Amino acid sequence: MERLYDQSSYEKEFTASVTGCREGKGGRWEVTLDRTAFFPEGGGQPYDTGILGEARVLEVHEKEGDVVHYTDRPLTVGEKVTGRIDWERRFDNMQGHSGEHIITGCIHNRFGYDNVGFHMGKEEITIDFNGVISPEDLDEIELEANQVIYRDLPIQVIVPSPEELSQMEYRSKKELTGDVRIAVIPGVDVCACCGTHVASTGEVGLIKVLGMIHYKGGVRISLLCGRRALLYVRNRQNQVAELSVLLAAKQDEVCAAVVRLKEEKERLEMELSRLRQAEAEAKAGAFPAQGGALAVFEEMEPVQLRKYCTMLYEGGKGEIVLACARKGDGYLYVLGSASHDMRALSKKLNACLNGKGGGSSLMAQGTFLADEGEIKRAFAQCAGEELE
Repeated sequence: MERLYDQSSYEKEFTASVTGCREGKGGRWEVTLDRTAFFPEGGGQPYDTGILGEARVLEVHEKEGDVVHYTDRPLTVGEKVTGRIDWERRFDNMQGHSGEHIITGCIHNRFGYDNVGFHMGKEEITIDFNGVISPEDLDEIELEANQVIYRDLPIQVIVPSPEELSQMEYRSKKELTGDVRIAVIPGVDVCACCGTHVASTGEVGLIKVLGMIHYKGGVRISLLCGRRALLYVRNRQNQVAELSVLLAAKQDEVCAAVVRLKEEKERLEMELSRLRQAEAEAKAGAFPAQGGALAVFEEMEPVQLRKYCTMLYEGGKGEIVLACARKGDGYLYVLGSASHDMRALSKKLNACLNGKGGGSSLMAQGTFLADEGEIKRAFAQCAGEELE
């Protein structure tokens, strides 16, 4: 099979003869040709898609030394067909793959680290290196990589003779035999590569590093290249512009405005907590001291409800106290007592009221899927039995 993508990455349309077609899995057909411009998945680069005759090419993979096109309908063996590459997808992959070579070359030249993993995903490109890079150094690498783009250096793909190859210094993740395809960016990178590339570094357009994490003793860098990088930067710029309007702050002062907003939120939350505490104390103080069981229903947050229950039973407002607050179709509950074991009472109430929860001898908490009337009746009965 003649692999046209090895000769030129810019072959968008071609004609070929169908050499094989058999039904595969999932209603797909496996088609082989005498020549193809469709790149099969390999070297971290995704496969091409497009059109082959009247069929859609859904995936392309290398199988037993042949390039297999997975189509949505069969083609007739021996017929001549026209193939059309999904150029937007192909060029996106070309920008990404060439961008990876640029940034990997910059890192290898500066630190001597090897690229030990590479993946071009739907959302981002990831590259793994076998050494640690600081955030400051990564910022410099990003600038250096984009300067390589500005220089618009040619990207050459060559297949040197065995003698020539033996004299070359090039990057490779594994031992290679036979013809070895080498991608060369002068002064930046020389690497064994089976993928498709743009003609010059300028066509990459932009490299934007998204982040870095520690990974297997080295680092994993995520980035975008070309059109994807531009759309990412545009999206982030639009978000900053919207935040600038919402915060009534200049775009370069958005972070400071968010910090002020966060500090104000924390101050208001502390003030709200103080006021809720005072409200709970006032409500608890309004109840007369009494024995027996006390059930109260309030609009409170869980933390406030627990404190409220504690105030009531510690203040002698009830020997056993049940404090409830509405939650969805049921109620949050807190059971408290200084003299009775709340674990056993909680189990009884859970059984009666489709409840869940538990706790300690002093306090139990959980939820009931019941209405206020059902809760009051069940509590009066179960707490009454506990107090007998």
